[in-house]
Amino acid sequence: MTKNTKKTSHEIASLASQTLSDPLATPEEKKLAGSALSQANTDKETSLELEQLASSVLHDPKSSPRAKKLAGSVMAQANKER
Repeated sequence: MTKNTKKTSHEIASLASQTLSDPLATPEEKKLAGSALSQANTDKETSLELEQLASSVLHDPKSSPRAKKLAGSVMAQANKER
């Protein structure tokens, strides 16, 4: 299986950090933020569970722009063969 070696950018890592400390962030935003941060400066890939969450956030017109930005980053780091 091919490994996805993309890493979280500094911009997204900063957004993820802000999201995790924001008391108004939704649980979904916090999960995505945690995943994005865990993939900064590592070769970790997105789990299937987080891939599914990110996909649903990207398809939901009610999702916030912040959630969509985090979801996009998480999806970019997913295993492309799944």
